[in-house]
Amino acid sequence: MLSAPRRLLLVHAHPDDESLTTGGTIARYAAAGAHVSLVTCTLGEEGEIIPDSLAQLASAASDQLGGYRVGELRQACEALGVADHRYLGGIGRWRDSGMAGTATNEHPRAFVAGDLAEQALALREVLDQVRPQVVVTYGPDGGYGHPDHVRAHEITMAATAESPYVERVFHTVASRSATAAGVAALSTVDNLPYRLPKSDELPVVEDDEITTVIGIADSVPAKVRGLRAHATQISFTELEDGVPCYALSNGVAQPVLDAEYYVLATGDPEGAADDLFGGLASTVDTGAPR
Repeated sequence: MLSAPRRLLLVHAHPDDESLTTGGTIARYAAAGAHVSLVTCTLGEEGEIIPDSLAQLASAASDQLGGYRVGELRQACEALGVADHRYLGGIGRWRDSGMAGTATNEHPRAFVAGDLAEQALALREVLDQVRPQVVVTYGPDGGYGHPDHVRAHEITMAATAESPYVERVFHTVASRSATAAGVAALSTVDNLPYRLPKSDELPVVEDDEITTVIGIADSVPAKVRGLRAHATQISFTELEDGVPCYALSNGVAQPVLDAEYYVLATGDPEGAADDLFGGLASTVDTGAPR
């Protein structure tokens, strides 16, 4: 029996999701020597584009955004310390489905229209190769209802259910109180370049649902570099005293917090309050990831 290296695998729907919701966590564990793998399910072809100079990449124009975002994601992975990045089923296998109820949900390669069993099997093959102890994805609602986030949740729960390697599955969430505090701090800033969010406009969960809080204060610079890499999707600025702030294409200000939040979906909760791996056995024969 050998001391097992920590192996963390994250399943995200589109390029930029890894930096937005889990960038600090990735950077923290990578810096501590964990083997971090990222699975991205689509190329994000239906994303809204912020820079006017890149508008012709959109799916309604040249439909080249997915290829462009491959480069953005590569830069983000480098910034965060991702050791192993894979596209589910191979690059371009499934396409960004777009928002719920849109015509793009019916595209022949739309992720949400794909065969769930095939997608879960593709992820299970990655799990068998990487052998992570901990897996992170979204909750049942996908965080904010995007069909691809919901499908990522579904296939992750299916693929991990019978994995002999996965000891815990976490769902990434946002804390109501921490988000409110971050927005309150932004409200005091003069000449904020984005509009403040309306009440309950940002997706959050009640604090009593949260099981795990990962402090990322030391990893915020890496998370910021990850966010900046996704320039088609994220507008970023530094406010007074270097405080980071960003907005998506809707122009709504969002704070960069010093913690990221999770709900433990499966596995032993002992030791997991502030460490995804806390309390897990340190001597298991997991072999080397392939």
